[in-house]
Amino acid sequence: MKLKTGLLLLPLLAFFSCRKEKATWDSDWVAPLVSDTLSLKDYVNDSTIVESGGVYNLDLTRTIADFGIEDLIEIPDTTISQTYSIVVSSLSIPPGTSIVNQIEEHTIDLAPIELKKIRISQGSIKLKIYNPVASKVYFTVQLPGVTQNGITFEQNYFAPAAVGSTPGSVEANLNISGYDIDLTGVSGGEVNVLQSKLVINTDPLGANVTVTNQHVFKVDAEFKNVKIDYAKGYFGNKVFTDTTTYTIDLLNGLTAGSIDIPSSAIQLLITNGMKVEGRATLTKLSNTNTFGSTVNLSSSLIGNPVYMESATGSAWSYIPSSQTISLNGTNSNLESYIENLGNKHTVGYKVELNPWGNTSGGFNEIYSTSRLKVKLKAQMPMAIGADGLTLRDTFDLDITQDIEKSHIESGRLILSASNAFPMSSSVKIYLLDANGSTLHIVNGSSPIESSLYGSVDPKDGMLKTNSEVNFVLPENVLADLALIKNIAVETTFNTPNPATTLNEQQAIPVGAFIAVKLKSKFVIKAII
Repeated sequence: MKLKTGLLLLPLLAFFSCRKEKATWDSDWVAPLVSDTLSLKDYVNDSTIVESGGVYNLDLTRTIADFGIEDLIEIPDTTISQTYSIVVSSLSIPPGTSIVNQIEEHTIDLAPIELKKIRISQGSIKLKIYNPVASKVYFTVQLPGVTQNGITFEQNYFAPAAVGSTPGSVEANLNISGYDIDLTGVSGGEVNVLQSKLVINTDPLGANVTVTNQHVFKVDAEFKNVKIDYAKGYFGNKVFTDTTTYTIDLLNGLTAGSIDIPSSAIQLLITNGMKVEGRATLTKLSNTNTFGSTVNLSSSLIGNPVYMESATGSAWSYIPSSQTISLNGTNSNLESYIENLGNKHTVGYKVELNPWGNTSGGFNEIYSTSRLKVKLKAQMPMAIGADGLTLRDTFDLDITQDIEKSHIESGRLILSASNAFPMSSSVKIYLLDANGSTLHIVNGSSPIESSLYGSVDPKDGMLKTNSEVNFVLPENVLADLALIKNIAVETTFNTPNPATTLNEQQAIPVGAFIAVKLKSKFVIKAII
């Protein structure tokens, strides 16, 4: 926000421009500067403040980890090749004769993951077929175990004749999205094994074909960009560990004071939608406030793993397991952690899947919608007891004048406030130079009173008070206007109980606001 008051110094009439002496006189100028309403409505549902039971709650809930099938299993681009050549030196083969009909197995390098079955959500096969003989040849390419709606993947191609020593070839790009792949091999007891079947027949309408043992029939099938939405097998021992930081912008301007809050709890919720057992550990929880003070949450629960059961059910009706680590004022230093008013929170975690090896016998399962989530949950009523809680913010200020000409001689800033928050606030302003050094401090004449000292406004049913705060700007302050480049506004909050005058916890009602109007009243010395 940039405050400009140059418009206050309007040019005076040129009536006295012909006088030989300078004429001077004083005049009062009043001008509005700011009119605004501040409330918590803009922060509701921004993952920080929520409404509950007619009051605002501070919600520190954050999802700090969220894993799915793409984080556990990645299918690399894989090319399987099947080749064939006869064992005798030469054969003359009649038209329409089968040269080869055989299945081969190909192992995909996925260790330590051992997959029995997957379903493709996205992917393609690039086929390339090579014909070494001087006659067109009919190829049937099958991938046993690769099925869609129970139908095995099969493609048929005529490969052109070879030209000299250069094989004839044909290429195709095939979409395999929606296919299921059985990776247990011919025996049904393997893992990570793809099958291919090649059937080669000579052209039924052609002539006899001479084939030698130097002719190599070949098919390349390149699986590319394969993504899966289902997997079954053993997913290996997988460890996810991280330290993440998030900020609470509402507390960025804190400079002094303390608050008292109701007893509350922080929970670490672990939801496992995968058929994989594991364990989760909260390794760190700390916050740092704007003073640089850091409080680490200490508890016997931090650093100790919690067992995660696997999900139960099937693809369309699986039931995630759920575990909770609950931290409160009894088993941790939670109260001092919260009252540190940290605007920066750091959370460390470790999640380990299959920590005891293949205990499922290769029956881990994960579905497209399966998620493993770690969520930090903390929600508490904004029943805040503030004692000298101080917030500070800085704005640009652009005021220029020449004391040898018409200039501001004295004046004041007048702040009118209608306050529906159950807290009072004292305001002071710091006038700063270009280096941020304080030139002058101006205190408000009186505090903005808490709404608890006011009355109910029948228009909106809110309890509120009206206050006026004056900031007197004497001549010595105005003399430095050319040096002032920034203004820092510092507000100190308290929550006095009208009956005792002691600062106590006060709930902030939904709809609470403070409406402010700032105007200037300056005495202008006019010099003509």
